[in-house]
Amino acid sequence: MYKQFIKRAFDFCIALFGLIILFPVFLIVTVCLIFANNGKPFFFQPRPGRNCRIFKIIKFKTMNDKKDIHGELLPDSDRLTSFGLFIRKTSLDEIPQLINVIKGDMSIIGPRPLLVKYLELYDDFQKRRHEVRPGITGWAQVNGRNAISWKQKFNFDVWYVDNLSFGLDVKIFFLTIKKVFVREGISAAGQSTMEVFKGNNENE
Repeated sequence: MYKQFIKRAFDFCIALFGLIILFPVFLIVTVCLIFANNGKPFFFQPRPGRNCRIFKIIKFKTMNDKKDIHGELLPDSDRLTSFGLFIRKTSLDEIPQLINVIKGDMSIIGPRPLLVKYLELYDDFQKRRHEVRPGITGWAQVNGRNAISWKQKFNFDVWYVDNLSFGLDVKIFFLTIKKVFVREGISAAGQSTMEVFKGNNENE
């Protein structure tokens, strides 16, 4: 009952309430990013959701669009702005995803939506993370976020799918608040963001 109906109702109400409460912060960050990113405060990108349905995720833009002499984007570490680093460390970049939750693309709690190009790299076990809506935060995020290996991340995601409950979602919600203040697992060792998933053999 919770997984099929109640969770979605909670998601909608919490996201709407959160967006209203956080609107002043939303407005301030938007204005700051307009100046920091040459008029581009938001980041839109296709991501796979429940049952691998593609949607466009909305986040605050933490990196600029600087390219090298060949027209390729520079590494994440070179494009991450100082203000972008701040809003990423404080998780403020996740606020616009409340709009995705209201639309029904995402949930408050669930496996994080990854890149579309990763879909063809998953094995059958890893694909199970798409049996539920992706979340703003999830079991993998409170157990290491970007500082854990891909294998650990997928294991946490599928464990969540198999054990989804109201009690677990409440636990993850409060652990997420704790993680925001502690600022753990923002990036993988030696990385400015998350390590790229290259497939099960290359990432082991």
